[in-house]
Amino acid sequence: MLTQETRIDEQGKTPVEVKFIQNGRIRLNVCPGEVKLMGKDEPLLRVSYYGRSSGDRVKVRIRTDGDHAEIWVRECPHNNFELTVEVPKTSNVQARMFAGQMGVYGITGDKDVELHAGQLTMEIGKADDYAHVDASVVTGDLEASAFDVSKGGLFRSFNKNGPGKHRLHAHVGAGEIDLR
Repeated sequence: MLTQETRIDEQGKTPVEVKFIQNGRIRLNVCPGEVKLMGKDEPLLRVSYYGRSSGDRVKVRIRTDGDHAEIWVRECPHNNFELTVEVPKTSNVQARMFAGQMGVYGITGDKDVELHAGQLTMEIGKADDYAHVDASVVTGDLEASAFDVSKGGLFRSFNKNGPGKHRLHAHVGAGEIDLR
């Protein structure tokens, strides 16, 4: 039987936390800002945010159903907004953000991250951990030192297959990708 838990915070209280298992699948949709997506040893999802001005009502919703979770963060301030999302270290994550800076650190599962505009920095661990990697920018820079790739300009991308079991997808419309 699947368990289901939903946690909604509309009162500006941080952090918002929900217990969650290792090796789960997490979908993350966040508003523009500076976002850190971090893998932790704890079996929980935790969303913390900073930089709200008075009167702002950031809305956080976390929904879990068995080994699936969805996190939404909406109605963020338009400047000086910092968001930290902590997930179990061995998670498969899919993250979407319109614009801003996103950093992905300490996650050892599949990673699927897209930004329309901004900077994406992703700590990937060992290149041999991946069965498939694809990364692209419409306009900007694509740096992937672990895969010996460095490109800049328009419509830059690369695809690689390897011996691992994980998948990595990274896309930025306009901006920069740095896979470390």
